[in-house]
Amino acid sequence: MTKVIITGSKGRMGKALVACAPNHRELEVVAQIDQGDDLAAVITRGDVVIDFSSHAATPVIAELCAKHGKALVVGTTGHDDSEKSRITHHASRIPMVVSSNYSTGVNTLFWLTRKATEILGPSYDLEVVEMHHRLKKDAPSGTAKSLAEILADVRQQQLAKVARHGREGIVGERTAEEIGIHSVRGGDVVGDHTVIFATNGERVELTHKASSRDTFANGALRAALWVVKQKPGLYDMQDVLGLK
Repeated sequence: MTKVIITGSKGRMGKALVACAPNHRELEVVAQIDQGDDLAAVITRGDVVIDFSSHAATPVIAELCAKHGKALVVGTTGHDDSEKSRITHHASRIPMVVSSNYSTGVNTLFWLTRKATEILGPSYDLEVVEMHHRLKKDAPSGTAKSLAEILADVRQQQLAKVARHGREGIVGERTAEEIGIHSVRGGDVVGDHTVIFATNGERVELTHKASSRDTFANGALRAALWVVKQKPGLYDMQDVLGLK
């Protein structure tokens, strides 16, 4: 039995994790931690921490997991470069899954996006459009960033140099190199992502629409069961699903 601690347990994803956990007979939730609770007081009870707290809290949680030799599944997004570094450098001591999205469908979208970019070649214009609920704090979404990073990687580009976050005014003609990234917010949308490949005469679109957070929660729980069996290192959901 894998013993799991959930951080951010009172948030939207935390509640989904708690609700879905009974469907996974191989694991047991031994602690639920949220703002104001002390993870250090219970961390010895668990084998793995699933973190859906906040981007600012994750580096401290990662440090605590490394100190106690506990595996970690990171579901928070919106980290800056410093926070990413503070989190991932602990992967030399503990196994860690860091993913922008734990949905099996979205990770299939990641795989399809890479293959489509390779097949279609450089003559297609690339755009990413995402929509989320009105309460989401970061933009673009972590999943949209991952999709854009895949596009840039296949084309051997640096995303920071070619990303175009929306357009306004007289911006001139679209360049062949740029990758458009657009964020839409409204209502209670769980998460929609579309990758557009457009060229003269045709357009290919790859789309994933999530209608329930359960798909993300079940994926994160699956990652927790997987990561406790791994050696120290930095993994993502593609590793969990065997898509690499």
